[in-house]
Amino acid sequence: MTPEFWLHRWAAGQTGWHHAAPQPALCAHWQRLALRPGAPVFVPLCGASADLVWLADQGHQVLGVELAEVAVQRFFAGQGLVPEVEGNRWRAGPYTLWCGDLFALPPSLWAGCAAVYDRAAWVALPPIERAAYAQAVFGPLAPGAQALLLTLDYDQTQRAGPPFAMPDAEVLGHLAGAWQIERLAREDVLAQEPKFAQAGVTALHESVFHLTRTAP
Repeated sequence: MTPEFWLHRWAAGQTGWHHAAPQPALCAHWQRLALRPGAPVFVPLCGASADLVWLADQGHQVLGVELAEVAVQRFFAGQGLVPEVEGNRWRAGPYTLWCGDLFALPPSLWAGCAAVYDRAAWVALPPIERAAYAQAVFGPLAPGAQALLLTLDYDQTQRAGPPFAMPDAEVLGHLAGAWQIERLAREDVLAQEPKFAQAGVTALHESVFHLTRTAP
């Protein structure tokens, strides 16, 4: 997917992936990571997600990367915050959002984070781009870092992405060896995603993974 595709979606208000409330799987499983208070959490392709607020409410410093400036503006305005803007860094309260292309930003920005939260970032990319994403997002993290990863899997012939179907085996293929991978849950969430049902999708499985970095 090109940057222009996503910028157009935000400009046109075509943001069906954006939910007003925190993701239920985040609320249900985040404590499994048992992070220390104040631990920095990286949220790639963060948009204006309510999940950022939920993470901050748990006591975390939240670092996000988002391509669309309109989404960054929308997030801070929604929180009643006036950010300090320095170059492409927007910062206020517990939030630091970098506005730019994830693949063009230096990985050192998030290399020191204790954890990654990925709800709809990896699955937003077609399979041809997923190896590069895995290297960019998960590669810089140090041993001991953790992640909560949410993926979606469905019959791709029933609906075109994004988000794209990502079988559990693909997660293992990209991360096994450097990460300990535990699947915490897998359930059909089609009832919570009516746009998929309207498109003809007959089953939509969400998998939730707890990842722990074990090797550099």
